[in-house]
Amino acid sequence: MAGTSSSSAAAPSDTEREEMLDRMLTSLALADDPKLEALLTKILPYSISALSSSSQSIRKSVMDILSHVNKRVKHHPEIGLPLSQLWSMYREFTSAPMVRNFCIVYIEMAFDRLPLKDKASMAPELLADISKFPSQHQDIILRIVTKVVGECHSIRVDEIIGAKYKDIGCGRDGQIFIDFCLHTILYQPLSHGVGCPPGLSVAQSDRVTGKLPLKGDLLMSRKVGILNVIEAMDLAPELVYPLYLAGSSDSHELVVKRSEELLKHKAAGANLDDSTLIKRLFFLFNGTTGVENVPEESRVSPVNSALRVRIMSVFCRSIAAANAFPSTLQCIFGCIYGSGTTSRLKQLGMEFTVWVFKHSVLDQLRLMGPVVLSGILRSLDGSSVTEADATASGVKSFAFQAIGLLASRLPHLFRDKIDMAVRLFNALKLEDQSIRLTIQESVTSLAIAYKGAPEVVLKDLESLLLENCQAEQSEVRFCSVRWATSLFDLVHCPSRYICMVGAADPKLDIREMALEGLHLMKDQDQILGNKSDIKYPELGKMLDYISMKQPQVLEPAKLREEKLLFPSKTYIAMIRFLMKCFEDDHDIVDYEGGIDESGSPVVTMCLLLEHAMALEGPAELHSTSLKALVEIGSRLPQFVASRYAEQMSWLKLLLGHIDSDTRVSASRLLGMASSATSISQVSSLLSEFTSLISGTKMLRFENYHGTLCAIGYVTAESMTKAPTISEALRDQIVEHLVKVVESESAILASTAMEALGHIGLRHALPTLPRDSNSVGVLSILNESLRKLLSGNDIKAIQRALVSLGHICVKETLFANLNIALDLVFTLCRSKVEDLLFAAGEAISFIWGGVPVTADLMLKSNYSSLSESSNYLSGEVMLSMLKCGTCANDINLESRVMAREVIVKKLFEDLLYSNRKEERCTGTVWLLSLIMYCGYDPKIQQLLPEIQEAFSHLLGEQNDLTQELASKGMSIVYELGDPSMKQELVNALVSTLTGSGKRKRAIKLMGDSEVFQEGSIGETLGGGKLSTYKELCSLANEMGQPDLIYKFMDLANYQASLNSKRGAAFGFSKIAKHAGDVLQPYLQLLIPRLVRYQYDPDKNVQDAMGHIWKSIVADTKKTIEEYFDIIMDDLLMQSGSRLWRSREASCLALADIIQGRKFDQVSKYLKKIWTAAFRAMDDIKETVRNSGESLCRAVSSLTLRLCDLSLTAASDAGQTMDIVLPYLLVEGIVSKVSSIQKASIGIVMKLAKGAGVALRPHLPELVCCMLECLSSLEDQSFNYVELHAENVGIRAEKLDNLRIAVAKDSAMWETLDLCLKVVDKESLDLLVPRLIQLVRSGVGLNTRVGVANFITLLVQKVTTDIKPFASTLLKLLFAAVLEEKSKVAKRAFAASCAIILKYAGPSQAQKLIEDTAALHLGGRNAQMSCAVLLRNYSSFATDIVSGYHAVVVPVTFVSRFEDDKDISALFEELWEENTSGERVTLQLYLAEIVSLLSDCLSSSSWASKRKSAKAITKLCEIIGESLSSMHQSLLNSLLKELTGRYWEGKDAILYAVASLCSSCHVAISSEDSATPNAILSLISSACTKKVKSYREAAFLSLRQVITAFKNPEFFNNVFPLLYEVCNQAGVPIPRSTPLPSVTMEKGEDSTEKISVSLDKVVDCITSCIDIAHPQDILKHQKNLLHVLLFVLSHGFSWTVKISAFSTIKALCSKFSPASDCKLEFSNDTTSLIQEMFHNLMPKVVECIHTVKISQVHVAASECLLEVSKLYSKAPSLDKGPEIKGELTQLYEAEKTEAAKSLLKNCIEIFEDLEQQMHR
Repeated sequence: MAGTSSSSAAAPSDTEREEMLDRMLTSLALADDPKLEALLTKILPYSISALSSSSQSIRKSVMDILSHVNKRVKHHPEIGLPLSQLWSMYREFTSAPMVRNFCIVYIEMAFDRLPLKDKASMAPELLADISKFPSQHQDIILRIVTKVVGECHSIRVDEIIGAKYKDIGCGRDGQIFIDFCLHTILYQPLSHGVGCPPGLSVAQSDRVTGKLPLKGDLLMSRKVGILNVIEAMDLAPELVYPLYLAGSSDSHELVVKRSEELLKHKAAGANLDDSTLIKRLFFLFNGTTGVENVPEESRVSPVNSALRVRIMSVFCRSIAAANAFPSTLQCIFGCIYGSGTTSRLKQLGMEFTVWVFKHSVLDQLRLMGPVVLSGILRSLDGSSVTEADATASGVKSFAFQAIGLLASRLPHLFRDKIDMAVRLFNALKLEDQSIRLTIQESVTSLAIAYKGAPEVVLKDLESLLLENCQAEQSEVRFCSVRWATSLFDLVHCPSRYICMVGAADPKLDIREMALEGLHLMKDQDQILGNKSDIKYPELGKMLDYISMKQPQVLEPAKLREEKLLFPSKTYIAMIRFLMKCFEDDHDIVDYEGGIDESGSPVVTMCLLLEHAMALEGPAELHSTSLKALVEIGSRLPQFVASRYAEQMSWLKLLLGHIDSDTRVSASRLLGMASSATSISQVSSLLSEFTSLISGTKMLRFENYHGTLCAIGYVTAESMTKAPTISEALRDQIVEHLVKVVESESAILASTAMEALGHIGLRHALPTLPRDSNSVGVLSILNESLRKLLSGNDIKAIQRALVSLGHICVKETLFANLNIALDLVFTLCRSKVEDLLFAAGEAISFIWGGVPVTADLMLKSNYSSLSESSNYLSGEVMLSMLKCGTCANDINLESRVMAREVIVKKLFEDLLYSNRKEERCTGTVWLLSLIMYCGYDPKIQQLLPEIQEAFSHLLGEQNDLTQELASKGMSIVYELGDPSMKQELVNALVSTLTGSGKRKRAIKLMGDSEVFQEGSIGETLGGGKLSTYKELCSLANEMGQPDLIYKFMDLANYQASLNSKRGAAFGFSKIAKHAGDVLQPYLQLLIPRLVRYQYDPDKNVQDAMGHIWKSIVADTKKTIEEYFDIIMDDLLMQSGSRLWRSREASCLALADIIQGRKFDQVSKYLKKIWTAAFRAMDDIKETVRNSGESLCRAVSSLTLRLCDLSLTAASDAGQTMDIVLPYLLVEGIVSKVSSIQKASIGIVMKLAKGAGVALRPHLPELVCCMLECLSSLEDQSFNYVELHAENVGIRAEKLDNLRIAVAKDSAMWETLDLCLKVVDKESLDLLVPRLIQLVRSGVGLNTRVGVANFITLLVQKVTTDIKPFASTLLKLLFAAVLEEKSKVAKRAFAASCAIILKYAGPSQAQKLIEDTAALHLGGRNAQMSCAVLLRNYSSFATDIVSGYHAVVVPVTFVSRFEDDKDISALFEELWEENTSGERVTLQLYLAEIVSLLSDCLSSSSWASKRKSAKAITKLCEIIGESLSSMHQSLLNSLLKELTGRYWEGKDAILYAVASLCSSCHVAISSEDSATPNAILSLISSACTKKVKSYREAAFLSLRQVITAFKNPEFFNNVFPLLYEVCNQAGVPIPRSTPLPSVTMEKGEDSTEKISVSLDKVVDCITSCIDIAHPQDILKHQKNLLHVLLFVLSHGFSWTVKISAFSTIKALCSKFSPASDCKLEFSNDTTSLIQEMFHNLMPKVVECIHTVKISQVHVAASECLLEVSKLYSKAPSLDKGPEIKGELTQLYEAEKTEAAKSLLKNCIEIFEDLEQQMHR
């Protein structure tokens, strides 16, 4: 109204306005409270708008009106105020400030008076444009909204309301609301009432609370409601994160729980590096602390400690927080030193310090690093070392960790002084064990800071480390060694000495680190690179430092010292490191002249080694020391020989050492020392040794072994001298050694053979006399050696075999060579690999030309060729092979013959043998030959045969055979000429690609192994199944002889696979040298190599990986170049019949497609998906697993290609076109659960990231997802549904559960995503598909889903649905009628209602009329009608409001359906759509009456029944207002009363009675005969036989009698009632008193009809009330008989109470006040006399017999009335007898009310007695 007036062309004058206001004030004063609300709707907006006038009189009038309004409505909250008009007026920006001020006041008042539903709906609208309002008004509005939020949304937020809040968004309006919500969450009531809550200022606190503080449940509900609303707004996680965080630290458990839940599910993805978020959190944490010029009331205090702890945990995960200087600094110092800090905050402060030091940028770290460091040190200084508190320990731990991080990032802060190092090392010693590990890490980090420190500082650090390297605490020792290895180079002697000390540490990690510092760990040289890159300290300097630390090193060693100068492990590490220094010191190694023993490092080294031989030293130390001396001797032979020629007695003592390696090293040294002595001394020494082994005195085993070793080395060395020892002595030595071989144990025999071999390296062994003949040594030892070689001592056999080779080096006789070969060949079936390698070495020595010399073998730590070549697996130095330095005549005829024997044995017997162990032996021996003698001309000639043999052996099952064959291929390649190299490459490529030529056949014998044992199972009896014979036997037993061919095919495939693996090992080595030769083959090789690298066999993977690394320099570039070829091969092989090919292809595809662009994979994308799904359905589990891996990879690829932020829109669209239809057609409908799950997941993710690219696919996607809601439902629901009735589960409840589960599924989430991208154009294709799905869709979830989707779709597109509205309405209306499920019916009804909003007028009218007509149908139609109408009212309120004349009557009438479910629905609909029941009924009375008449005339009894009930209710509500329309209703009802009985007809009687009660005046005035007609019809109904109908008739009869109050009714009705009473028991004699009659319950027959007599008696009472006294007196006898009858025994107490009422009515009728003329007539007196003498005793008897208080009270009232009437009657006996009975009753009565009444009766009779005495 105000708006209209303000915008009118001719505005009213002030005078007119003042007059208007006066009239309004008058109207207000005269208006009653019920009419005040409607009046205020007009007055209040106009009055407030009038405040815009400058006239004081107008403003005074307005203030009077407002004052009056305030007084009137203050105590009447039910009176509403015109909120919508006030809000509209407020939002008009042209409104005057005063107008807006008053508007906001009354808006707040109006909101308090709204219903909750209206409040919830209106509150979000107040937030629109709130940023444009004054700040004070903003506060009021925000308080209104949050109050509503607490009242309405503390449990949940309705979707529609949530959408309104969501529309506010995150703009300025939304930000204001969020900030206020945050302040509300932070608000906590103050116990003392002074100050402000933590996290708020005084102003903010007042802003939240307004006038009254918030407390208890009110505050809790408001906070929970805020959390729910913020969730519904669906804001960015960064915006709501502080709010949820604040809630999680609230004092209310419910708020905390809800906040934690939202943090987890809604804000988990918040970007903690968002600068705005971190700034807000810092403000919460710090408040305005430290900020200047802030008013006191605006000073924000920091949040409470609990929330600060939560915020700190966020800061410790945010890099942005680490770089928010100076807030970072303020936060850290606030935690550590703040006034309100806690131990937990201190710990978190230190933790945050660590985080800052780790992640802050250097510029900021340089600014705050020194400041924070000083604070940390101050904190550490202020703490006690003995603090046992866990939190205090945590604070210290983080403090030390922070120091370590700062040292790594700002090393210059520590580099110039060692103070920090000293502090930390001391802390390691003193602090608790629990934090030492952290301090240790900090110390390690601190070491970096001292890199490049000044020399003075480093010197101080040396002292510090030396001081701590042997400390008691292991952590201190660890850090000392760590610093020594990290701070100083390898050439730094003091640090290496620390490492040597650490090598003996009891802690394993310290020992290992120390050894790493000395470069003594295994394989360390390969890790660090070429040895030449490592520079060791000079030997002299290192020894000088050691001798400085231990001067006793320089003293000569005693013969057998007892004590070691260093711990044994330190000594061992020291010797090993010094030997590396010795090897690296070229000045010493290359020097061949004499040695100046004074001050020479070699002399010092020897002294140190000699001290190491002290008695307390372990065997390992002694062995290491002597080996070091041997190594020195190999480089400086003259020096060692001359030094130890004088100490031979010491060396001879060592020959009996317990350690075998020590004995051997002593023997070597003895041999080298003998070269510096005279030949006579040597001969004497040898004689001494031979006498020891040949004497009768038993030697210790160690002495025996050492002597044998010494004989070999000394004898071999003596043969190099000129002159040499005598032949006799030599022969004697050989003879003794032969005897040892023949007679001693395997160990000593093999040692004697070694000695013979050492002699044989220098000279051919002499012949020995046997039986007057000279026989060769090998001939003599043939049998003994055969026995030895067949023994079990592997080491002894190895030594014997190698010795055979050594013996043959100088041998010239073929016979001896042949004997040696025969002995070696006896091991051709051995399965011991070490023996095969030793035999191969022996054969190589027999062949000749091995790359080692006798000096190398005898004067160094050489052991064997096998160990030197790492058992044929190491790289061969071909330059050594060319030398062939072993001095034997390789061209002798005997040697040539021996080679022929070797070749024949290898190529004819072993390499192509049918026994796998012989093939393995042949491989080892052949590889030994080409590795050790490769450049021999004979070997060169045999290279083609050797290549063929190795190619054949590549397919062996034995891993050793296969690996060595491939190794041999690579050596052959290196040894061959260019043509052979080309041929070898061709063969290997053919093998790898599967196109190789057929290999040489091997004849199978019965015991030939075809499969490895256990690889294809066992026989039926549990036996082995591996040899050819066993396979044939199994095939015959099964009756399928041809099965053997399948076995052979399987074996050939296994051999082919093995060949590929073997070829790969060889190829990887050849490829390094082949270079450009391989280029033509790369197109064939690359795809297969890619696939083979993912082969299930790990060995194949490794082999192919070696090839790949060999031929591919840049993997990425190669893959790019051959991508198409690789993809074609992998996709083809993914469908191979071989499971390993399928598995490898899927794994390779999963790897290769990662990171690809659209143009690379577009043509393969569908094929990849096909391959993935096919593999996921594979029969083999491993293939299925690989298929799942491929599925994950292609899913990731597809999602990336469809992501518009990562891919061009055109490419994303094309990807969607390829993938989505395939997934919908092939994936989701698959019967494989894993494929279904994967398909749904990827479709959902595609929908989430595709955006508008999804629109072309909406029809297919939406329909597929809707169908999947049912097809992919958990089958357990079907089981539950079958048994639901048995376990008491309602079908509707189960349906709701199924729908709830479906809505939580991925399918429904996908549908939500589809809705977001729907536009007008996509409806043309989408709606027809939805229509089809409505018609043909099956399954509850699908049908409910399509209905809900249509509802949401219409809400999304709104008016764009109009072209489809007509079709959809017809379809959905029919669907509602057809649906049997209540849930589905409601869903379709909701869809129909939402579309009704956009239908045309004619369509809407027809739909509503058709819907209303359904109420006349069956149960399903009625249910559909109710559901539809209710949804129309909810979703299309504006449309339905125009058709209330149709809807309201149907709703009213249908409320009275017999079916409770239907009536309940219509009842809810009625309550929702009627504000006042009486007003609504009066408004639509004509339509309702018309409908009721139609229903009454219906042929359906149910319609008649519900209409009658409706009429009864209608009469009850509107009463006389129905008079104008009563005629049609009455006629219809009376018409229905006639005719036969039908079930429920009693409702007609009640309706007639109600209508008569409401409209009796109109009925009587219209036709006076009508009441009698009504009475007649109802009276006749009282005679019907059906009990319920008769009872209803009596009730109606009483109501009709009471309504019309016609005295004539008594004469008409009483006879009927009397007859009914007669029929209730035995006939009552007219002239005698009625006897007591007992009425049986439940009796119902045609002869004796039972009826509730209380209802009959009530009718009699009604008749007495309206009758003339004369008429009553005429029937007094029958009336008394009836009363006596019902008061007799046998009737219920309710009947008796009705009788008491009748008696009271009778007394009232004849009391003097009622009719004075008849008061004392004879008939009246007679009646009173009869009542007194006959009825009163019966009443008294009832009190005696019935023990119900209600009966006693009613009977007492009856006695009092009769007594009063009797006392007024003249000349009657005053009844002294009855007084006595009453007195007894009074005394016995317990009910106070009855007792009081009885007392009144007694008083009456006492008065009568007094009157008589007078």
